[in-house]
Amino acid sequence: MSPDFETFKTLSTQGNLIPVHKVLSADLETPVSAYLKLSAKRKHSFLFESVEGGEKVGRYTFLGADPFLTVTARGRAVEIFRNGKTRRQRGNVFEILRDLVGEFHPVGTEGLPPFSAGAVGYASYDLIQLIEPRVPKFRKDDIKMPDAMFLFFATLLAFDHVKHEIHVIANVRCNECEKSLQEGYLDAQYRITQIEKTLAGPLPTPKKNLPSGPLEVQSNVGKEAHCRAVEKAKEYIRAGDIFQVVLSQRLEMEPGVDAFQIYRALRTVNPSPYLFYLHLDDTVILGSSPEMLVKVSNGEVHYRPIAGTRPRGTNESEDRTLAKDLLQDEKELAEHVMLVDLGRNDLGRVCEFSTVRVPEFKIIEYYSHVMHIVSSVQGKLKSGKDAFDALMSCFPAGTVSGAPKVRAMEIIAELERSSRGVYSGSVMYLDFSGNLDSCIAIRTMVVRGQKAYLQAGGGIVADSIPEREWEETMNKARALLNAVDIARES
Repeated sequence: MSPDFETFKTLSTQGNLIPVHKVLSADLETPVSAYLKLSAKRKHSFLFESVEGGEKVGRYTFLGADPFLTVTARGRAVEIFRNGKTRRQRGNVFEILRDLVGEFHPVGTEGLPPFSAGAVGYASYDLIQLIEPRVPKFRKDDIKMPDAMFLFFATLLAFDHVKHEIHVIANVRCNECEKSLQEGYLDAQYRITQIEKTLAGPLPTPKKNLPSGPLEVQSNVGKEAHCRAVEKAKEYIRAGDIFQVVLSQRLEMEPGVDAFQIYRALRTVNPSPYLFYLHLDDTVILGSSPEMLVKVSNGEVHYRPIAGTRPRGTNESEDRTLAKDLLQDEKELAEHVMLVDLGRNDLGRVCEFSTVRVPEFKIIEYYSHVMHIVSSVQGKLKSGKDAFDALMSCFPAGTVSGAPKVRAMEIIAELERSSRGVYSGSVMYLDFSGNLDSCIAIRTMVVRGQKAYLQAGGGIVADSIPEREWEETMNKARALLNAVDIARES
């Protein structure tokens, strides 16, 4: 293990969060098996994986269980659970998270992965009222989930897929060492040893699949109602209210299988840059999002809008033909350019003006069932701005709301029947050094009890064809529905 105690004491003079870690070989362990072992009988846990561009495995996988602090928000009512006690306060959960993250001053050591301690969680689309109060609430909230939940981890695992190593990291929170630094150091060593023992043990007994009959999937709107909503949105576009708006439908089902089995199938049928599994007591959020919301790394802000979709072909030749057709589709290109401009505007509010740039513009990325037009927008944070400012400036993404963004969200609240919840919000991690990596919660499923929910939408513009927009939502839902089918058959 490193560092040794004398080095640890020296590091403790430089900050209040000191990592102790050990490197293990990963040749006999996978992220899935490690997660199953560590999360067994735990209320809260997470697994974050990545397949860049849908084709290349990302270098790191992160996972953890047993957070030392949790934050739960419903509107402006926020609960903070810490050291066995719950504290309640009112306010903007993003501001409260900023204060909590700011309590920790990590000391960097060589050899650690980019995320070694921090907060993991989600923020629902419905939190927009904290940022833009004029956007009305949805008429109905039938899933009744918290608007946000974040888990703070001082102990976690990081798989390095390049070196085939597992970093077991146990941070010492020096401010909370009850007796001495040595006690905190020994406790970190103990946590690492216990994780080693858990990894060396057997896999827990898998839960049995109990599907009964064919899978029944119900939409919360149906095709006819969705098409009527598209026509109404086009009326707003013709009247000059908006240029574009994203309308969605939610699908509901009873899979009859364990949620992690669905995730295992999903990571195979739809590998994506953001693969995530959040176990939050009685709720699971799982997904394979292709789209970054915003990333902040050492003061550099990254935004990667995706807009423009075609289904995949049956071979490379068909893929090339479909990609060429997509890049010649004036409706798709106009929508994409508009959302790139919206992203530049969002970053411009928090970045130094001269630094906002578009290093990639209108490239094609391929995923398991669809292809997308993708661009990249980057900038450098202004002095006095941080990752939370960047998050709130971009939240929610224009690619899941519309343009102009605020008016589009007002129309979404009018035309969609139920609150969006996690869908089109964000799943993310925030480290204690001020860095952030977040994705848009699309291609995402929420599992509560026996019910599972997934939602998909499409951008409506002046010449949108309602039936085609309906088909696009179903295409985007297909990967998750296929994953459910595979899990039920396994």
